[in-house]
Amino acid sequence: MEAVKHFIKNEIVLCVAGVLAMASAFVVHPSKSYLGYIDFRTLSILLMLMITMAGLQKLSVFRQLGELLVGKMSTIRGVVLILIGLCFFSSMFITNDVALLTFVPFSIITLSISNRKDLYIIVIVLETLAANLGSMLTPLGNPQNLYLYSLSGMSMAAFIKLMLPYSLCSALLLFISTLIFVKDAKVTLKDNDRKSYDRTKREKRLIGLYIAAFIISLFVVARLVPYPVGLVIVLIAVIAFDRNVLRKPDYSLLFTFIFLFIFIGNIKRIPEFSQVLESLIKINEVGVSIVLSQFISNVPAAILCSGFADDLQKIIIGTNLGGMGTLIASMASLISFKQYSYIDGAKPQKYIGIFTVLNIVYLALMIVVYWILQL
Repeated sequence: MEAVKHFIKNEIVLCVAGVLAMASAFVVHPSKSYLGYIDFRTLSILLMLMITMAGLQKLSVFRQLGELLVGKMSTIRGVVLILIGLCFFSSMFITNDVALLTFVPFSIITLSISNRKDLYIIVIVLETLAANLGSMLTPLGNPQNLYLYSLSGMSMAAFIKLMLPYSLCSALLLFISTLIFVKDAKVTLKDNDRKSYDRTKREKRLIGLYIAAFIISLFVVARLVPYPVGLVIVLIAVIAFDRNVLRKPDYSLLFTFIFLFIFIGNIKRIPEFSQVLESLIKINEVGVSIVLSQFISNVPAAILCSGFADDLQKIIIGTNLGGMGTLIASMASLISFKQYSYIDGAKPQKYIGIFTVLNIVYLALMIVVYWILQL
């Protein structure tokens, strides 16, 4: 019983999606048409990226890069700017989840050896904002972007052009926030505080393999390589050279997508529900997707809204901006909160308070940017 409670607590979105899918199946009975609901292209690309990032993370590639950059700084403000910048820019390519899983623990260690534990909360909150904001620029940045990009048929350039104004504004906001909240002071990070990276030949080959897998994933995203071909190549290479890494990805995300695809597919076949949802979403696609994200997180909101919206670009904007706000608006935010809660003397209530206030401020400013762009 305890194991079940633990699973539900840790996989609440998966469980809710599963219940919704099963409930809808009582109205629209399972059949071959269910296969038509599922976007296999999105799932394939997501799996390729998850495996690739798991491999590079296992080899500490991102952390090594982070230590190299942080070691160049002589002030605590410079260190924090690098930490936030790492989350912002890396999330565009390695997803917001992986960016936070990699750099939040690294930041905790860095601030600890710098004797600046007082900065834990503000730095981790800003890193979380940075990962969620940076990830909105590219289809690779987060799961809902990957899905909506695939569904919309947009080019990579068109997607980036759509989100670029928001990314530029958010980068400026993060820079200003760091100047406000982090007072400048000298800091010295000794060489013996850093991990040594003496790569074996096998590790170097594996890094090359995962870089190649990432490039193949990019080709698939850009529609230069068919997704079944890309997926088979990546799976065969990983099984042949590093099969243990297949245990690392969070496969619950894939099942969450599948359950949500089934639920939305069934709802669209129930006129009473589909008409109500369609009318609500069409009132204001951006506003509805932002509000929904606050309660069900932006990945389910993206899948739900996309089934009834005419303008997918507005759903892309709404679900990306909707990742700010509540702690569950973006599931990636829970990753950094959990990492903070593991610290001795952590103050979760204070963290949530600061997190919520800053997220609401950032969300309000991004909505203003959206309004200005519509003029």
